[in-house]
Amino acid sequence: MEKMETSSETQTTVETEPSFAEMFKASMKERGDEPVKEGEIVKGTIVQLTRDYVVVDIGYKSEGQVPIAEFLDPQGEVTVKAGDPVEVLLEARENDSGMVVLSKEKADKMRLWDDISAACERDELIEGTIIGRVKGGLSVDIGVKAFLPGSQVDIRPVRNLDKFIGERHRFKVIKFNKKRGNIVLSRRVLLEKEREELKKETLKKLKEGAILQGVVKNLTDYGAFVDLGGIDGLLHITDMSWGRINHPSEVLNVSDEVRVVVLKFDPASERVSLGTKQIQEDPWHRADEKYPPGTRVKGKVVSLTDYGAFVEIEQGVEGLVHTSEMSWTKRFKHPSKLLNPGDMVDAVVLDIDPKAKRIALGMKQIEPNPWTLLEDKYPIGSVIKGQIRNVTDFGVFVGVEEGIDGLVHVSDISWTERIKHPGEKYKKGDEVEAVVLNIDVENERFSLGIKQLAPDPWETLNERMPVGTRAHGKIMKVTDFGAFVEIEPGIEGLIHVSELREERVENPRDVVKEGDEVDVKIIDINTADRKVALSIKALSHEGEEDYREYLRRQQTESRARLGDVMKNLKK
Repeated sequence: MEKMETSSETQTTVETEPSFAEMFKASMKERGDEPVKEGEIVKGTIVQLTRDYVVVDIGYKSEGQVPIAEFLDPQGEVTVKAGDPVEVLLEARENDSGMVVLSKEKADKMRLWDDISAACERDELIEGTIIGRVKGGLSVDIGVKAFLPGSQVDIRPVRNLDKFIGERHRFKVIKFNKKRGNIVLSRRVLLEKEREELKKETLKKLKEGAILQGVVKNLTDYGAFVDLGGIDGLLHITDMSWGRINHPSEVLNVSDEVRVVVLKFDPASERVSLGTKQIQEDPWHRADEKYPPGTRVKGKVVSLTDYGAFVEIEQGVEGLVHTSEMSWTKRFKHPSKLLNPGDMVDAVVLDIDPKAKRIALGMKQIEPNPWTLLEDKYPIGSVIKGQIRNVTDFGVFVGVEEGIDGLVHVSDISWTERIKHPGEKYKKGDEVEAVVLNIDVENERFSLGIKQLAPDPWETLNERMPVGTRAHGKIMKVTDFGAFVEIEPGIEGLIHVSELREERVENPRDVVKEGDEVDVKIIDINTADRKVALSIKALSHEGEEDYREYLRRQQTESRARLGDVMKNLKK
């Protein structure tokens, strides 16, 4: 019986003895703590710092270790000491060394994810720093990495996303997935909301004539878009300055603050036209007072055309120097032969029309007019020598001075020769002498004559061949009304058909022909009109007593006939 009792007691003892786990669990219950689970954040106390680890007591059967690197600040200094409370993540209850595996870094991240999740639920904003460029957008550090799509960076599309790297902004979380570790941010929705608030305020003061402060947002070839506060206005290039502007970038940069005046506002379309030059007075309003004719000015060549150069004499005021006003003596096919855009030039105001916004300028007026000196230097009748610079249908141009040519008209080449084209006698480069006939300073014309070097043979024809003189000549031309005979080189006379024979002649060609040499009598000379009347018939009356009376009668008749003939020739 005793053995059985002993056996029974032994059996009872074995059945009631608790395991270590049960004892630990019971101990935890006595302390009021639940057993810690892997993957949870637990509170602990730092009990020791070693070179590589921070030892943390979380109230478990053994202490845990956290790499000391997780407690270093950016300068590499340890931020904790023994006795400090700390929250850590229990990664594993034991490692190979029987130590609890803990992580402060992962605990911080888990806590951060919880904070972000809570912010999303409360529709709150978070701050972060843009740290890099990734496919489709930017990477943002908000404690964990988040993605900012390119379309959500700004209200308008951004070409250069790299300029945002390093900037810190506020963002709205538009997509959150804790399991996948996916956070998508937006800056655009914040800007749009802010812009709407600004727009309401701007619209209250937006009206034509209002002067506002704005910021240049964008530049184009035709102007600049200016943010007035929630609403954009277009500042056209023609309204930027009273002066000439080739591109808006010459006067503005993106982000510049500008004062603008509202030129036009359409509330329906919310289109706004702006100007900056209208804030200042139009320089043309008093230009006629400032630049009366004769005023000497200095300006910059801003453009060239086929007919001249535009010179800016002050911002917004330009004048035209016509090619004819560039030089007294030189002639240019194009102003670019003398000037280039950007050149600074001196000029004189010739005329001004403020209403039409036109100023006529002259550059040559800066220097004395060489034409005014020519009359003293080359008096009428003086002889000059020069080289032929050009040959035309109507005459030859002879170089007098640099840039000044004199014209020998075809009619002033010879007293007697009939010259159809000056090229028959002269060519470019020939050196000739000529007499100064006239100088027209106003029209810049210098007239020369070559035939005037010798006496006019017509002036002395009466002396050499008085009326009644018998002459010998060659028939040069036969017409229906008579024949022309050359009695001296270059001097021709007319034998009227009635003076060919005593009997009536119907057709002069029946009596004479071109090339015939004939004897004739001079029956009339008109020096003023350079006409000579000849007769073959009169030769038969030589020696008669009434010859003088015959000549008197023939002169009268020949003048009438010759006058009619010349009238017909002119017709």
